[in-house]
Amino acid sequence: MSTLKLGILLWNQAATYPEMRDAARRVDGLGYDHLWAWDHVYAIYGDPYQPILEGWSLLNAWAEATEQVRLGLLVGANTFRNPTLTAKLAATLDHVSDGRAILGMGAAWFELEHVAHGIDFGSGFGDRLDRLDEAAGIVRAVLDGKEVTHHGRYYRTEALVGLPRPVQRRLPILIGGGGEKKTLRTVAKYADMWNVFGDPDTLRHKDAVLRVHCADVGRDEREIERTVGCKIVIRDTEAEARRVWAGQMAHNRTPEADWDEPDTLWLGTPAQVAATIRARVDAGFSTVIVELPAPYDVETMERLIGEVKPMVEAEAS
Repeated sequence: MSTLKLGILLWNQAATYPEMRDAARRVDGLGYDHLWAWDHVYAIYGDPYQPILEGWSLLNAWAEATEQVRLGLLVGANTFRNPTLTAKLAATLDHVSDGRAILGMGAAWFELEHVAHGIDFGSGFGDRLDRLDEAAGIVRAVLDGKEVTHHGRYYRTEALVGLPRPVQRRLPILIGGGGEKKTLRTVAKYADMWNVFGDPDTLRHKDAVLRVHCADVGRDEREIERTVGCKIVIRDTEAEARRVWAGQMAHNRTPEADWDEPDTLWLGTPAQVAATIRARVDAGFSTVIVELPAPYDVETMERLIGEVKPMVEAEAS
């Protein structure tokens, strides 16, 4: 029987910490594989000027509030920190969580939060992708226990040793994005997990590109876990699921014009959602990471793992 892995990303905007803590405990208790937060300092859906809590702080708090679920940022903004600090943050979380950390990394995209907070946004997307590639190499080496002297285009280290080492023998790095020339090559070189969005045909195409990059850099593509992102509401009817989603978006000050995400917004019955997930599994993506806006939808959390997951696994067996 094929095993479907499921993660939950709790939007860290428009919610209080007690709400986030309680949702994290529920995700853990229901048996999800991983729990994620954003790495943003302004809200990214709807009005940017609404409350949002910082991601690394949430992960360490959730590490104390949970027992089994793995923890990570989807994804960490490389522009926010020197990669040597990123490696230290990841190793610390791994100790706080007793070996449950995942290090999410991405190039960053939200210019407004960079400008507002005085963070260098780089000269363009290509520049940020080059930074990500260089940073990921440094982080991988530090987490693997190597002494790192690096004189690169963007970063410099001198005989750097990161102690303590992570609890995990190999702390996994997840890289998000689907850029075919740069991002997927960075995934091939350094990632243990890869997150991307899209319909099944898009996913198959991106996966084929990744396999070429893996062959070019001498990496076994089977070492990289494919994960697909989405947003889900499960109810007895599609109309009721859409009504719930509309309420969540109103809470997050997000106009209906911004909901148009046909490849990633899955609203419907358990059978409908199972069929949508199954198509992604058939494309080679057997890990699904579901974004949940506040107010966090308990019914969807419960039905996704209690009803939908068994449907998908039974069909794939």
